[in-house]
Amino acid sequence: MPMISFGLRPASIIEYAKAAILIQNYTESRKQTIQIKEYYLMAKVFSVASWNVEHFGGSKNVTKINSAVNFIASQKADIVAIYEVESSLVFQPLIKAMPNYQFHITEGPQIQEILIGVKSGIAAYITQRVEFKSGQQTLRPGVLVTVYIGNEYYPLLFLHLKSMPDPKGFGLRDDMIRRACKFKGTLDKAAGGVSNYIFAGDLNVMGLDYPFKAHDISATDEIKELKRRAKYRKMTVLDKNSNFTWWNGSASPYPPGNLDHVAAANHLKFKQFGGKPIDVRGWPKEPTPAKKDAWIQKYSDHALLYFEINK
Repeated sequence: MPMISFGLRPASIIEYAKAAILIQNYTESRKQTIQIKEYYLMAKVFSVASWNVEHFGGSKNVTKINSAVNFIASQKADIVAIYEVESSLVFQPLIKAMPNYQFHITEGPQIQEILIGVKSGIAAYITQRVEFKSGQQTLRPGVLVTVYIGNEYYPLLFLHLKSMPDPKGFGLRDDMIRRACKFKGTLDKAAGGVSNYIFAGDLNVMGLDYPFKAHDISATDEIKELKRRAKYRKMTVLDKNSNFTWWNGSASPYPPGNLDHVAAANHLKFKQFGGKPIDVRGWPKEPTPAKKDAWIQKYSDHALLYFEINK
């Protein structure tokens, strides 16, 4: 079969091929330039890991403490918030595993504390907020970590709210959530505009078991109310890539729960994990019930929440 040249001389065919390669290279270069621009437009400002480690240090189980510390360190988050710390035994393992972090822990008559880690090089002002005890001395205070980066302030409030679905537990938790949402107004005023406010933690939204069953409030409805209050303050309770963050294992009489949450000012942008801004790490990602049980036994009944704030 004769070669079809489309009227081009051999030299022209070679020149045409070279031109095609140049055009392809230029196109790829343009694509890379666009991708680089998009990357910098959505560059990470800083990252956060928020995790309730069940009775952290309280059992004095050194192996379990080290396992939890190593899991925390592996997240490489810029800001770390750990709830339910019950012993100073966690101090040395944390220092050894995360030597480039500064740590702060709450103090008071409460048994459980909130521990904050901030990576070196990040400017942060940390204050203990006792108003989030709702007048109960034995409850955990909130911790406000104000990060200064890129000429902007980012106030992060970390909370471990009252648990239990009884009327007292529900009432205290409801008051704490109200305070957390209302706090945005205070921060907006201090910022002279809209603040970069985020609150996160183990909010323990598990509903109300009222003595008169007709007046029970489900966990789903309590979360809806949390979202409504956040929306009123121009905040959003961020979606997670798992429906559940707490479980006590397959032998537990209790089903998995959605207890841990992050709420953020509407204008803030976040990296996406499977289309969701909050990546739930831990037992929800294990493929089988047996492996989920093993993870819970090794680490905690709560999964870890990870997120990244973007420009």
